[in-house]
Amino acid sequence: MRKLRTYELGRLNPAEYAQAEKKRLIVALDNVRSGNNVGSVFRTCDAMLVEAVYLCGITATPPSPDIHKTALDAEHTVSWRYFAQTEAAIAALHQAGFTVYAVEQVEGSIMLPTFRPAPKEKIALVFGHEVKGVQQTVIDLCDGALEIPQFGTKHSFNIAVSVGIVLWDVFGKMG
Repeated sequence: MRKLRTYELGRLNPAEYAQAEKKRLIVALDNVRSGNNVGSVFRTCDAMLVEAVYLCGITATPPSPDIHKTALDAEHTVSWRYFAQTEAAIAALHQAGFTVYAVEQVEGSIMLPTFRPAPKEKIALVFGHEVKGVQQTVIDLCDGALEIPQFGTKHSFNIAVSVGIVLWDVFGKMG
């Protein structure tokens, strides 16, 4: 077994990426305070061909050295929009026909392994602040909530890890 070199991976260049068909999937970040986490989200969204990232509230926006450090230029390939209030982002997503899910531990949440998106459903996933999570006022506007099962003593994952887990799962289920 031999490790592949970067040029052997057959990845898209930025121009090809811009033309590639994206998943009907948007990630919204509700007051994510760490630029490094934001950068990691951009990088993961690039890998999963996510349509866009919505940056809300105190969430850092490009250009930012902290975002660039972990995004590795994905902040230039993935489309993004800024909203001063996450509630406005949710309204825009609903108006565009997206079903909006908070990724949060709430009453009645859907455990990620059991989640089944409807065929051709346009999905938006809202991830929250590293300590406080998704604001209750935002949860109140969502169509549902997805929860990542956890089995240890901690009650949450790092935001960037959560995005990776959920996007990988939802991406695969969207076909």
